[in-house]
Amino acid sequence: MSKADILGNIRRGLKRGEATPAQKAAATRRINAHKATIIPKRSQLDQAGQIQLFRDMASGAAAEIIDIESLSDLPSAAAEWLNKHDFKTLVSASDQCLNELDWSALGDIKREQRIAQSGDLASLTTSMAGIAETGTLMLYSRPESPTTLNFLPDCHLVVLRESTIVGSYEDAWQMVREQNPDGMPRTVNMITGPSRSADIGQKLQMGAHGPCVLVIFLLKDV
Repeated sequence: MSKADILGNIRRGLKRGEATPAQKAAATRRINAHKATIIPKRSQLDQAGQIQLFRDMASGAAAEIIDIESLSDLPSAAAEWLNKHDFKTLVSASDQCLNELDWSALGDIKREQRIAQSGDLASLTTSMAGIAETGTLMLYSRPESPTTLNFLPDCHLVVLRESTIVGSYEDAWQMVREQNPDGMPRTVNMITGPSRSADIGQKLQMGAHGPCVLVIFLLKDV
């Protein structure tokens, strides 16, 4: 069932029709007037401090961080990691910034641009933001980067620019609103480290609901 169907059922249950232009305008004003909630003090840092905090929090959540100096270094860095773990296929997002790179460094490793499927071992995506207070990545769905890439493969490789690291969740949501003035993305994912669960016997299991490995290629902005 689509989001439109769900909201339609709610409206019918409340015996309400489509919102009038005045009601839509009032809702827009309320959203635009939204004030930030309490911002954790640990995230109220300068940019360098936010980058270091992100590193510490992401590493503490079992993410692997690989530094790259420029985006052109990504193919060789990804190839090195994939060859180290004997992967033969990389399912990739088709963002323009990725498609413009020279991927010959992958050698015999196939880079396939498609939705992820059961059995895929490694995927590569970009991310919209990094949230320093918890070491969290923020990604959103779009035709170039379907959400399946974030959750189905065992290993998720993500490109993050240092300039997109912000202190708090409030800052990250503001970025989403600014980059999507015509409406929110269909799906926004926030990822902190590999998937894990300790629900069964309080024994930690990695990869319980998604990738068991998260690799962040942290791109320096020159």
